[in-house]
Amino acid sequence: MTFPSFRRSGYATAAPSVEIDVEAYTPLVRKLAGIMIARLPASVELGDLVQVGMIGLIEAARQFDPAQGVQFETFASQRIRGAMLDELRREDWLPRQARRNSRQIEEAISKLEQQLGHAPLESEIAAEMGLELEQYQDMLGDCKGTTLLHFEDFSTGDDEGSHNPVANVADEDSPDPLAALSDDNFRRHLVSAIKFLPERDQLVMALYYEQELNLKEIGAVLGVTESRVCQLHSQAIARLRAKLKDWL
Repeated sequence: MTFPSFRRSGYATAAPSVEIDVEAYTPLVRKLAGIMIARLPASVELGDLVQVGMIGLIEAARQFDPAQGVQFETFASQRIRGAMLDELRREDWLPRQARRNSRQIEEAISKLEQQLGHAPLESEIAAEMGLELEQYQDMLGDCKGTTLLHFEDFSTGDDEGSHNPVANVADEDSPDPLAALSDDNFRRHLVSAIKFLPERDQLVMALYYEQELNLKEIGAVLGVTESRVCQLHSQAIARLRAKLKDWL
């Protein structure tokens, strides 16, 4: 992927009296790109996300209006993520089969939860899908890219319209996903769903989203490989989707 060149310097914002030092927020772009890249296939390059994220940062600096009562870092973070997602959507990066596999896993988990009344074991999910445990775990690894957006991709559409999860990201005229996450009812359902996760899955989620450890660091904490952490993370997200699908 190639991107237009840009100059890292201060940019005047919508309010003439305020100037944003774009260079000072470069670490924010790298941080957001690093978090996002961990949920994407290996074919996506970190450098590409950083470059397009910088473009989003520059646009945020140009459009920022402090009179709106929002901190620049919050405003810029949304614009940076949006720029990255737009590029990913344009590239159509997620294989259709991976999206299909993710949905099959979610459906198997949902079915077993209704039957068993508790979070099913990996072996139980694999058996429900007619797979050997190793095959199921390999499938989890292949579903890495479906975990984008911190639970925002809960689409249940058909394959033709939903093989790319970022295609379901709201545009500027749609409800703000961050507003949905702040809704008290949704938050209660999300907290309840997280508590329903097996203890190890809860730990993976806490280390990844709260402590912001990368997969390798989480592997060191759990004493497992980085690829195994990827599988556990994908499975935790699939469990949450299965629990929240009806509510969403």
